[in-house]
Amino acid sequence: MNNKYINQLIDLAIAEDIGDGDHSSLSCIPDDAQGKVKLLVKEEGILAGVEITKEVIKRVDPNLKMEVFINDGAKIKYGDIAFTISGRTISILQAERLLLNFMQRMSGIATQTAVYANLIKDLPTKVLDTRKTTPGLRHIEKLAVEIGGGTNHRMGLYDMVMLKDNHIDFAGGIKPAINKVNEYLKAKNKNIRIEVEVRNFEELQEVLEAGNVHRIMLDNFTVEDTKKAVKMIDGKYETESSGGITLETLRSYAECGVDFISVGALTHQIKSLDLSLKAV
Repeated sequence: MNNKYINQLIDLAIAEDIGDGDHSSLSCIPDDAQGKVKLLVKEEGILAGVEITKEVIKRVDPNLKMEVFINDGAKIKYGDIAFTISGRTISILQAERLLLNFMQRMSGIATQTAVYANLIKDLPTKVLDTRKTTPGLRHIEKLAVEIGGGTNHRMGLYDMVMLKDNHIDFAGGIKPAINKVNEYLKAKNKNIRIEVEVRNFEELQEVLEAGNVHRIMLDNFTVEDTKKAVKMIDGKYETESSGGITLETLRSYAECGVDFISVGALTHQIKSLDLSLKAV
């Protein structure tokens, strides 16, 4: 977890929510009042965001005390109490919506990721997330994927080269694109991995002839074509399946022998988990 980035995100969330003051609480709660709340689970799933909550309350009021009963990654059910927070009542009320927004979304992502990951847990194939994340929230959404049993793909455009269809078309083809990337990385003294997306067997053959890459993404290949492609690649490069893969087809693709399956739905088609912060 990138604590520097997370703290910046939390500071932004606090500024966004509290503004010039929490007037609802300030107007009716004594400044020195003390209270206690519990995080109540109202839906079955995978818990995520406990560690983020620790950072939230630290930023809101470092004097708040948190007692954790259930940690990130644990299976939860209706009625479970994940933790309690005690201290200055106004501080608790100011932190309430912030921590719930993080935890509900992260738990939803972790829960959905676990469904995918569990379908192929007996196979070596790993489920990857994508860059289809909420702007500004990528670090915590990808953290939730890890908590749910998935694997992070690249964080952004800076930590891995991925040559997709538009790059290839604009660069004049697969071979020119690969050559230019390798020349660029050498000139910039960058040591990052290269992945190339292929849309058909002709493009796959071009990549195999060009070489100098680390991973080949098979985009929108059928299961049968994926089997054929994996055989053609023959372990020379990592393989990744992508494009419209659902819960119903996930295992079939994994059984083709690909190393990774990327699923955008892990982060951009999720339902937040129902959690509530209640006064004790």
